[in-house]
Amino acid sequence: MCIFSQPVISVGATRIFACATTDGKQRLVYQMQYDSPYENAMILPLPVRTPASDASLRFIDLQGYGAFFDDLELGFPWEMQRGIGCASPPTNSAAGNLQVFQVGNYVASFVPRLADFARLDPQFTLPAATWDEIPGYRDFGFAVFQLAAGTIEPHPIAFEFETATTDSLYFPTRHIHDGEVHDREEFDHVLYLQHAGFDSRVYGYQNSDVPDQATGLIRSKYVAGDFCDPAKGSKVIDPDLLVHRRLISGMAPNDDVRIATSGHPTRRSMNLRDWLPLAPWALGAVACAWFFSRRARIRKAAAAEAQVRAQAKASQDDSTPS
Repeated sequence: MCIFSQPVISVGATRIFACATTDGKQRLVYQMQYDSPYENAMILPLPVRTPASDASLRFIDLQGYGAFFDDLELGFPWEMQRGIGCASPPTNSAAGNLQVFQVGNYVASFVPRLADFARLDPQFTLPAATWDEIPGYRDFGFAVFQLAAGTIEPHPIAFEFETATTDSLYFPTRHIHDGEVHDREEFDHVLYLQHAGFDSRVYGYQNSDVPDQATGLIRSKYVAGDFCDPAKGSKVIDPDLLVHRRLISGMAPNDDVRIATSGHPTRRSMNLRDWLPLAPWALGAVACAWFFSRRARIRKAAAAEAQVRAQAKASQDDSTPS
């Protein structure tokens, strides 16, 4: 979701990664390019589990892994980079005293509820009228990041939060322009995710822009450990799972994206589709085995029949008077 506390000239190349944990939390990584003439703040609404507290979200420092999304891209050979653009208006201010964290190059805060924006520094605020247009966020929490002025592609933002929606992965993708919420907006997003439930259903890799027929998502060619560095990524990435993605481009409903999930988030179940590419070879092997087995049985039967005939002839010869 593109919400800024000061005007921005442009925002682009937004990439988002999401995954679920085994203890009812969701991890989210976010990166974009932006051009702002002022120091700014970006706000990401999150469906936190209620009642929310300051401890409902934990920031993760990915300053040492600026290539996080570039590495994810390597899992989808021949895909071109994509980007988005959006902007939002200047706003009023409010006082506050929420805890501020230094997360890599970011100054970040977590706002548990809308009312808690009153506890935040004025540089991170938005007009109340903006939130009134989006009543669905009344029970949300908000991750807030201070951004420096200039034309910048900062390192990825990352955090883990207690999610209220354990049956789906949430992506903050709604745009707000000039303080107004439009029904449709121009999108050009790349959304990445990991969940073992998808790994358990997918067919083989097709191409960088071909969705899997079972999931509707584009699966990576290999598991993440083959093209990402989990240690540099503070173990946000599971090296043993595939990465899946969705490309959103053109005019689309201006809303956040929720991708429904099922099954265990990190433990794959048996996926017989993994063996489908070998099916022709397996059928050929079975056919060959059947052919040779049948030939052996025929030969054995023929030999047995010949032996019976030979024994019968020998008996007949023995019984014939000389």
